[in-house]
Amino acid sequence: METKVATCQRKILTGNAAAAHAVMLCQPNVIAAYPITPSTEILEVLYRFKADGFIKSEMVEPEGEHSVMSILIGASICGGRTFTPTSSQGLFFMYEACIYAAAHRLPIIMVNVNRETTPAAVASSGQDIHLVKDNGWIQMHGESCQEILDMIIMAFRLAEDPEILVPITVAYDGYYLSYRSEAVEIPSQDQVNKFLPPRKIVNPIINPDAPMTMQPGLPTKIFTEYRIKHMKAMQLAMTKLENIEREFQSIVGRSYTGVIEEYRLDDAEIVLLTLGSCAGTAKVTIDQKRNEGIKVGLLRVRMYRPFPKDQLVERLKGRKAIGVIDRDVSFGWNCGHLFVEAKAALNDLEGKRIPMLNFVGGLNGGDITLEHMRRAIDDVNMAARGKEYQNVTFFELG
Repeated sequence: METKVATCQRKILTGNAAAAHAVMLCQPNVIAAYPITPSTEILEVLYRFKADGFIKSEMVEPEGEHSVMSILIGASICGGRTFTPTSSQGLFFMYEACIYAAAHRLPIIMVNVNRETTPAAVASSGQDIHLVKDNGWIQMHGESCQEILDMIIMAFRLAEDPEILVPITVAYDGYYLSYRSEAVEIPSQDQVNKFLPPRKIVNPIINPDAPMTMQPGLPTKIFTEYRIKHMKAMQLAMTKLENIEREFQSIVGRSYTGVIEEYRLDDAEIVLLTLGSCAGTAKVTIDQKRNEGIKVGLLRVRMYRPFPKDQLVERLKGRKAIGVIDRDVSFGWNCGHLFVEAKAALNDLEGKRIPMLNFVGGLNGGDITLEHMRRAIDDVNMAARGKEYQNVTFFELG
């Protein structure tokens, strides 16, 4: 039975403003950022909160994103709770430092408002976030303004868990979610304080009385063990997230579904697999197609790193065909990134190979429309009936 808890207030917020409200409630010790579209609004709202006395965070304004992450690394090593927002080229500029943060298991929280890469980069796409998917960070993707707010709060809790200690990126679609206004329920500060206590440092990394080198050379065996422990912590994060969501529900009253979300999946013969905001369009189309007698369902990946392979395999058993929707391209594979991941995961499926179709759209700010989703479902349904199908379809090109 779902716990009903009154929230502090309900506001109409953009996705970026929802992110800023979440950060305010989590009260980081240090916020460092360099503004870049379409994530700049997060920083603007946080500065207003700072000016109005709602947050006590140290706000640092460095000369670029590489310095942003370097500052957060230092603050996190010293035991601080840290945060930054960025997008696209800003994410790439800090990439070297991001790898360092992951390697040292620092629970930094970053929001990436997904944006296209060059050329013509100031538009929506998932290209930027997919190009850094293997940097050692946990990666989570939101669908709505409400989920953005709640996901960030839970990301702080997950990253700072003593058994995890891995930085987390919360990603959502630029323009489609960053500037979209929705009703958002904001938990009270008391609720968040109960859910997210101050960061605990069991063994401080930096101790003035015991100087140390932060990046010594390691023998291959020790280095390998270190890598394995990092990977195990990321795998454990999938189970931890489910536990954290249950506690969040008991305090705040909203429930979530772990690393994946299902929609009308129980009796589905064909399935769409998605990331991010286009899942809403998919759900509307699925309802329409259900009325036409087509048994179609949805799986939305919420945690992309680590990739929920076992969960996908379990839920896709027995389906007749699968359609994967991507808002990006994987160079070298000539398809989308989620399609590559799903193909690899479903290699573990036993029995007859399930037809998988990839649909790529929304590049450089393009929309993924109801008509696109209808076409995807129709094509997947034809493949399920044994008809010939096109492996990869670019919506804009037909």
